[in-house]
Amino acid sequence: MFCPECGVRNSEGASFCIRCGASLIAEQPESATTMSYVPGEDTGELTPFPACAEDACLVIRSGGGRAGETYALRGDRVTIGRHPEAGIFLDDVTVSRDHAVVVREDDAWVIVDEGSLNGTFVNRRRGDRTVLRDGDELQIGKYKLTFLAPAGS
Repeated sequence: MFCPECGVRNSEGASFCIRCGASLIAEQPESATTMSYVPGEDTGELTPFPACAEDACLVIRSGGGRAGETYALRGDRVTIGRHPEAGIFLDDVTVSRDHAVVVREDDAWVIVDEGSLNGTFVNRRRGDRTVLRDGDELQIGKYKLTFLAPAGS
């Protein structure tokens, strides 16, 4: 089950997202009962995306029926666009062929718009260059993605 807010995979039957705390319960009639949770009941830790344990990742939240696809950011540069050879290929006419690039700068990741027609948005703000932080929402064309920093950063 994927969180509708941040895109993180949660265990089946979970009521709230393990990363952002958003409700995972579909709207229910007022007569429905609720479950309680007592902190400390969990005995194990969940790693939502094993690929993100050591590498930063971009997770598609919505767009093109691809929700949940995860892309580990390996190397110093990952291209995003409609070009078939892009590191993250987003097939939609609202995405430029060479839309954006995610670049590693020291310990940070930065998304740089490559002069796209429709722009690159981070947390609903259009920008040419933005330093990414864990949980940031990116919008490129009709696709919404979430940036996940590596575990422990």
